[in-house]
Amino acid sequence: MAYYFYLGNVLLPVPPKKLDMKIDNKNKTYDLINNSQINILKSPGLTSIEFEILLPNSKYPFAMYKDSFQNAKYYLKILEQLKINKSAFQFIVVRKFPNGKDIYSTNIKVSLEDYTITDTTDEGFDNKVKIKLKQYREYSTKTMQITIKQYKPPVVTRTVTTNNTAAAAPQPSGQNYTVKRGDCLWNIAKKFYGNGSKYTTIYNANRDKIKNPNLIYPNQVLWIPA
Repeated sequence: MAYYFYLGNVLLPVPPKKLDMKIDNKNKTYDLINNSQINILKSPGLTSIEFEILLPNSKYPFAMYKDSFQNAKYYLKILEQLKINKSAFQFIVVRKFPNGKDIYSTNIKVSLEDYTITDTTDEGFDNKVKIKLKQYREYSTKTMQITIKQYKPPVVTRTVTTNNTAAAAPQPSGQNYTVKRGDCLWNIAKKFYGNGSKYTTIYNANRDKIKNPNLIYPNQVLWIPA
């Protein structure tokens, strides 16, 4: 099997032995009020790519060059420019069978995140470089035009009727309850109504105190409608 690795239009002389491509997960798992869980599926994050290459300082028969032999310094200078220029480029991997038939290719726009140069006596005069790439997605800002119309309140005619007998406002029926550690709306509803699914009755009566029905806190005072 033959591999051809390109950084932009630059062919690496020796393909790496291993290529790692990680597709980042953005799914979110949430705990529900009844102690079950749900998984919210989201679009995948950016792909991370890692591999290690050999940069020869001698011309080997197994190395590949587009035009003529180039030593390690040539490729290290290209890596340096990719980092300094702060520009995205294409990362291409072409995979072929020994008979030359294509298997499949990888073609993804990336940025050079970092690279590590290693000099070791195990490689003689050659260099090894660990490279980390990350998928790059194009983005841009959008301009929105909003037209605001001046609000003109309607003319309202009111008729006022005086009555010396003031009717007493009806008092709401129910009681207060102080949240204890380990409480949840489901258990409180089951305690007062005998049915945990009626927790929405308590939630609707306390929306000024409860922003999320899954989150209540000890010592909160809740109104429990009758």
